[in-house]
Amino acid sequence: MKYVSGPYFEPDFDPLLDRFGTPGVVVDNETREDCTLVKVDSVNRDGVLLEMVQLLTDLDLVISKSYISSDGGWLMDVFHVTDQTGRKLTDPSLPEFIQRALVPFHRAGNGPSPRFTTCLGNVVGPGGPDVSDCAALEFTVHDRPGLLSSITSVLVDNGCHVESGQAWTHNGRAAGVLYVTATADGAALHPSRWARIERLVNAVVDARENVTGERHWVRVSEPVQGRVHTERRLHQLMHDDRDYESGPAPTPVDEELFSMGDKAATARTARRAETRVSIDSWEERGYAVVKMTSRDRPRLLFDTVCALTDMHYVVFHATVGSQGALAIQEYYIRHKDGRTVDSNAERQKVSRCLVAAVERRATHVRLDHPSPSLYLAGASLTQGVAHWHVVQGMRVEVRAADRSGLLSDFTRVLREHGLSLLRVELKRHKDEAVGIFYLVTDTGGEVRTEAVRAVQARVAEMDVSLDIVKEAPGWPPVRKTSVPAPPAAGQQQAQQRPRPSLGSLLWSHLGKLSNNFSYIRS
Repeated sequence: MKYVSGPYFEPDFDPLLDRFGTPGVVVDNETREDCTLVKVDSVNRDGVLLEMVQLLTDLDLVISKSYISSDGGWLMDVFHVTDQTGRKLTDPSLPEFIQRALVPFHRAGNGPSPRFTTCLGNVVGPGGPDVSDCAALEFTVHDRPGLLSSITSVLVDNGCHVESGQAWTHNGRAAGVLYVTATADGAALHPSRWARIERLVNAVVDARENVTGERHWVRVSEPVQGRVHTERRLHQLMHDDRDYESGPAPTPVDEELFSMGDKAATARTARRAETRVSIDSWEERGYAVVKMTSRDRPRLLFDTVCALTDMHYVVFHATVGSQGALAIQEYYIRHKDGRTVDSNAERQKVSRCLVAAVERRATHVRLDHPSPSLYLAGASLTQGVAHWHVVQGMRVEVRAADRSGLLSDFTRVLREHGLSLLRVELKRHKDEAVGIFYLVTDTGGEVRTEAVRAVQARVAEMDVSLDIVKEAPGWPPVRKTSVPAPPAAGQQQAQQRPRPSLGSLLWSHLGKLSNNFSYIRS
């Protein structure tokens, strides 16, 4: 089924000002054979780019390429997308849903909030995950084996239930957001208990931190409508915890990769999987030009845009894609106050923050030597280390009838079998609890299948099913088109730095650059 859908407008009369601020959404299935183009034009209000990327990500869509332009107060974005199985989008209700979801306010009389079921069966909007009635337990702490088990044990002992949540690890630090209720059926936690739970969790964390001198932070916040997106909140927590400060300065990008063909890049980048960042100034136009290369993976675009937004940088132009297994991103940015990234110290900080944003969600550990204290995703390497290897976290999916104490029981079994967590995603589907856990050993090594089978047999006694997941369903999508050959050497040199013509020359530069890009797993 192929269709082109234009912008959706409410049938009832809207004031002109409201109409002017409503995003226009076009879903185009005619232009490309291998993907759907989602085109959005909107007034360039604060944070709208992140909202767009966040929405497409929550819809379980794969963003293969993206072109972004927002000069002159108006934003025009083009996203090349497929579903998780590599197919085009064919649901005719999608344009209306995207448009209504992006409206900056919801006026009375516009009808119910939009609702959409994704290709993976996840519900976005009413009927989907709702944590507005839950208290939120947030923490940042030094990572260690059994950390989540210790925290959830405190919650169970105090009659609390974890409804959903996520936890990440990076550079020796751990951060988590757990949505807590009084019972498994969603009864709200009474406000009189918030302070006690916060104090007890803080005591569990503090027992270790007082010995090591490490910093930590714990807070229980009240239920609230319109919470910050959980994954964005995790980025904010880890940024505030300064996880980006560890390790050496980021390595500059290899400029030649921005003009290489796909096949050449695949071989060349096999040894360059680490995240690299370069920041230059385009003084004639007052932009900082940010170039990034990294291992390609899902939700990468969201993580990068989230970091830039929360550092108060505005993206004016960008192109995003990939070469082989390497993701390529280029952004033209300014700070909200109009300045660029001027000083070397600021460039170093922004570079470190972008690397951290990319690596926090990684599902692997990079080690130059085994360490009992290293169970982290994306640990930085000391520049010049000759021997290192990537330890891939084993992904397991856990399902069980939701009940109080379930998470505590499961994480205790992991701890007893010498397994640690890189990343955790917890959600509830109807009456079933679903968890995705990325596992390594307590020494940072790869998990043997035999160890997981032992855990599997143990948790089966608790009516918990555990499955090893090799890849996300249908991932990676099949790309049907080939990548154009790279330009000649003279053309490469001309494309390395755009000339002072913001209109045609900038977009010519971005267009030529992106011609060598294929799918980015966002």
